[in-house]
Amino acid sequence: MDVTVYFIALAIVLAVGFAAWAVSVAVRNAAFVDSLWSLFFLIAAVVFALSVETLGARGMLVLALVTVWALRLSVYITARNWGEPEDHRYRRIRANNEPFWIRSLYLVFGLQGVLAWFIAMPLLPAITQSGGLGALEIAAAILWLIGFSFEAGGDYQLARFKANPDNRGRVMDRGLWRYTRHPNYFGDFCVWWAFYLFAVSAGAWWTIASPVLMSFLLLKVSGVAMLERTITERRPEYADYIARTNAFFPGPPKDIDRVREVRP
Repeated sequence: MDVTVYFIALAIVLAVGFAAWAVSVAVRNAAFVDSLWSLFFLIAAVVFALSVETLGARGMLVLALVTVWALRLSVYITARNWGEPEDHRYRRIRANNEPFWIRSLYLVFGLQGVLAWFIAMPLLPAITQSGGLGALEIAAAILWLIGFSFEAGGDYQLARFKANPDNRGRVMDRGLWRYTRHPNYFGDFCVWWAFYLFAVSAGAWWTIASPVLMSFLLLKVSGVAMLERTITERRPEYADYIARTNAFFPGPPKDIDRVREVRP
């Protein structure tokens, strides 16, 4: 396995990130990077695939799965944010980091590009190392399908819920959201552990830092922790939702009355 291509992917990802940063400065909206996040992984995967003369069955499957995951997520986020003002996360970063137009180059676009490149590590051996489809690949594909179903299904259900004016200010607790407060993040978690299993099949067990980092980001940094930091202040009924619904891993809803009885 030629690791040189891994750093070539970094250079291309950062070049694309630089171009996107220039656009964000022109339109004064750093949330543009959200649409680009999943495409960073696709760029890396394509660079890896082009570095070998012939892709094996595993390589073709992984490339296809990355493509479906990345394009679906990018299109969804782009459609969701289209015509909207800059997301409050970036407005807060902007307020605390003036001059933001230059600092956003490394605080937003550069950082996300490097994170995506690092997390894409398992894709290199999974795509470039020759190999067929055995039991581990099948298990990985099933895990990917579960994750993709939770992520795409959760996003679709939430989008439909928000599209109904009657639901304004209400908490989404239906469908997949009945079993986990963050089905989309749980789905992303499964997707990247699935890619790691593909890498393990290629002998690259050492790429485990990738799904571990992604899991940490989803649980403690930009995912669950960030969203729930202030949501109970804006939506008081979310406290009951927290009491009866698992935060991340899906499970049956709890009996809210029983939960209240056992609270000190």
